[in-house]
This record gives sequence, structure tokens and C-alpha cells, in this order.
Amino acid sequence: MTTDGRPARHVSRTALTATGAAAVLALLTACGSSSGSADTAPAGGAPSAKSPSAAASTALPTEDVVSGIQADPALKAELPKAIQTRGSLILGTSRVVGTSGLPHGGQDPSGKTVGLDIDLRDAIGKVLGVTWDVQYGTFPTVIPGVQNGKYDVGQDNFGATKTREEVVDFATYLNDGQSFLGPKDLPADSVTSLTDLCGYNVATSPGSTFQQILTDGAGKCAAAGKKPYKVQYFADTAPIILGLQNGKVDIYFGPTLGLKYDATHVPNTKYLGEISTTPVGFVTAKNSPIAKAISDAVNKLIATGDYARIFTKWGVPGTGVSSSVVNPPTTF
Repeated sequence: MTTDGRPARHVSRTALTATGAAAVLALLTACGSSSGSADTAPAGGAPSAKSPSAAASTALPTEDVVSGIQADPALKAELPKAIQTRGSLILGTSRVVGTSGLPHGGQDPSGKTVGLDIDLRDAIGKVLGVTWDVQYGTFPTVIPGVQNGKYDVGQDNFGATKTREEVVDFATYLNDGQSFLGPKDLPADSVTSLTDLCGYNVATSPGSTFQQILTDGAGKCAAAGKKPYKVQYFADTAPIILGLQNGKVDIYFGPTLGLKYDATHVPNTKYLGEISTTPVGFVTAKNSPIAKAISDAVNKLIATGDYARIFTKWGVPGTGVSSSVVNPPTTF
């Protein structure tokens, strides 16, 4: 232990290899801002370390897993008549920039929006026989936009919570979780409870489920006779990743799918594990028939195997749902 009670470092993290530093710089310059999807009450284990060549890989999958999906007229008929006539659903979401929001959403080298969430919603649109009229808001404004009718549907890796289900409906489409990412030289190889964070500097997103968990658990370290953890808040993931590399951040607390992806793409990092999972869903207005139509479309994709192909494409198999439901039971 150091004199201030924080776990001692075995290796200085300020001395990056030239390759690792270059790879991190390339990643961060591609990430102007995060997708704003950090408030997931978010999914599973991942390799704790990768070789430099694997960690530095920035190749994006390009397999077409959507265009062959056929429309289901019976499911389209579940949508409100006005939407059937219009032929589109207005979607509210955050704009994704660079690659910091992957696998959920990001940009390919041409600037095209790509990602797991994008493939999923495009596949759902195919099944329902409609297109998506994508309109951009911010993470805090999407759900209110659904409530006031600005958007038909909201998608921003929203975890289903009791509070949210009081004002909107959820149609689940994946499971995400609350997980941890650290530098390779972090003394801890896993985090299984909040007391494993004691003495560390932890970074997460403000106004998120992650903040709620850290705030609610703030007294656990003292109760265990340990130094408390300190929390830093960043609206953008890029400075968190940089902080892991320069020693200003010890542990990143964020959504499982994103952190598992980072562990294989960000040099000198390791996935430390997950403490809980939460279903994630599209949000619709309360009691809107759109929620059931989307849920039924997800279940159709599960039955045809198209759903599994999308998750395999993005390297996160095993994090999907076995079936989609409207308004799942919640733990928050």
C-alpha cells in the first residue's frame, strides 16, 4: 500500500510503448465524444488481457447481416395505422462520433454510422417493413422526447429501471451490465464487488446508473475498514481511456459491451469483470402499441437466427436476450 492508502502500482503506466501510445492516440482522435450511452443498467466475462497486436486492432466488421431480412406483414399490422401509412418510425438517439461508442455505435472510416445497435434497429425496421427517420438529441433528452411525442421510439442503450418504466415502455433487445476496465498493470485482476474498488480512483459518467451505484455504495469501504474509492465524472469516454493510460484513472466503471470491446481494442488494458446486468430496450410512449410491435420483431429475429448473427458480427455473442419482453422486471 502507498502512504495515502491506495493500492501500490507494480509498473508505472506513464511509460507507454511507442506502438501503444500511437494506437491510443489514433483511438482518441477518432473519438470526438461518446455516444452518450453510458447510463445503461447494462452483460459477461471477457479476456483479461490481449496481445499488443490484438489490442491495437481497429478493424471494423463489415459483414452484411441485415439486407436479406424479409418483412413480416402481420407484425407491420401491429403498428399504428398512421405509421404504417407513413412507412417510417421517428427515432431519437445520440449522435455517435468516432469509435468510442462501439460496439453499440460508431463511425467507419468513411463516416458512416455502424454498430450493434444500428444493425439491430435496421433489422427490426426490415421485419416491420418501415424505415427509421433518425433524429439526434442527447442522452438526457431522448426519453423526454419520446414522452412528448417528438420521437416515436428512443434508442440509446437505455437500461430498464423502475423509474423509467413509470413514464415510458421498454421493448428489450439485449442485456448489458455494469463492468470494470483497468490498465494491464493494475494490481487487481478482477472486481467482483464495490469493496474491490477501495483506495482506487474510479471514473464513470455523470447522471448514470453507474454514478447511482457508486454513490449508494460509498460507505462500503469504511464499513470494511478500507480507504474509500474516489470517483471522477466524465461525459466523454475519451479522457477516461487516456486517464487509464497516464495513471490519472485507475478503473473505468461502465457498460459491459463497451468495456469488453475496449479490452480488445485499447492497448495495455484489461477487462476486470462485471457486478450486475440489466435488460436494455427501445423506449416508446407509455401504452403505445409500438413497444409490442418492436418486441415481436426482435423475437422474430431471434427465431430466424438473424439476431444471433448480428451479435456474432460485433464480437459479443452471449449478451443477447433469449426473448424480448415489454417492460421487464427491474432491479433499480
